[in-house]
Amino acid sequence: MSSALDHATIDEVAASIDDELIGMRRDIHRHPELAGEERRTSALVAERLRAAGLAVVTGVGGHGVVAVVDGAGDGPTVAYRADMDAVDDDELFDCAFSSQVPGAAHLCGHDLHTAIGVGTALVLARLREQLNGRVVFVFQPAEETCEGARAMIEDGVLERTAPREIYALHCAPLPVGMLAVGPGQAGQDGFRIELAGSDAADDAKRFAAMIDGLSTVGRPHAPEQVQRLMDDMQIPDGPLARFVFALSHVSSGDDGARVHAWLRAWPDSRYAEIRDEVRRSVGALPGARVEFTEQPFPAMVCSPELNATAATYLRGALGADAVMTLHAAYPFNGDDFADFLQQVPGAMFYLGVANPEAGIHGLPHSPDFGADERAIGVGVRAMAGFLSSRLDALV
Repeated sequence: MSSALDHATIDEVAASIDDELIGMRRDIHRHPELAGEERRTSALVAERLRAAGLAVVTGVGGHGVVAVVDGAGDGPTVAYRADMDAVDDDELFDCAFSSQVPGAAHLCGHDLHTAIGVGTALVLARLREQLNGRVVFVFQPAEETCEGARAMIEDGVLERTAPREIYALHCAPLPVGMLAVGPGQAGQDGFRIELAGSDAADDAKRFAAMIDGLSTVGRPHAPEQVQRLMDDMQIPDGPLARFVFALSHVSSGDDGARVHAWLRAWPDSRYAEIRDEVRRSVGALPGARVEFTEQPFPAMVCSPELNATAATYLRGALGADAVMTLHAAYPFNGDDFADFLQQVPGAMFYLGVANPEAGIHGLPHSPDFGADERAIGVGVRAMAGFLSSRLDALV
């Protein structure tokens, strides 16, 4: 028995739940929950997957949910992760299902990620008689604080399920109907400079300017700027092959001044270089000191081989022009899926959710983030088929 499912069969099953998944996404969107507070969302996920006959475990690493689709035949295990938490900000995008929770909104698309994860599990559950092996679905809390993946790993999710590969999707400012594969996403680092003396405020401004000057790329504020960045990301060894994006904030008080710094860089080796540069600058000023975070949070590095395999499959499933290959990371986003990829080979793919004609730019973490909901069906069809193809390839 082959575990590879044909596209027509997947499309037929996925089409039957499109409306249900859109409804689920809207429900989650109306009731966003911040990192570590995903009680309602996780209960909704667990209820729907149990109703489909899946084995479900809740409370993993906090409010994490793990569901298993067992195929009819023996075979390997692969995993799929979807994050569930919202962003601590207010929503500006005007829609009929806007956030009803002040200070919390799904501005990073995790509501779509959750709906796609549920939909993919439902499709594979209905087609399990044609599968050899097992697909483990990991619904993760607390991605926005970079705590949830590690908490689930420490709670034994990988030891208990032993996946050979793990995958994920993330919303991206690409046209709906498109997917992209890429090298990954940057990690992050941070530090605080403490200054004393009568010149502390002026010294703080000088250090802040130095930190801001580390940036090699500026955050985009218009669709055409986003497009230029996406174009640059498609260039091998292009302008984003190495980058730094740095932000600083100055605070002052009676006891002196402080500079708080936050940055993303690619590749990870840039963090050590920047730390050395900051230490030299701070060390040259008597009485100044710098305190770094214990370790930079690592970059999310996708497997080049599995990226290439995914691109080949997805082009066959969605069309040759529907899949983009990126050669650089987007400079302003990170993801704690990095923790999973340090344990298990895999990749994250980027799902187009933009529809400029409808005023939807699809840029995560923007207050006016919006998504074309047709992307949910695209994600479900793509991931159901791809995960099935990996079961077949790993036998």
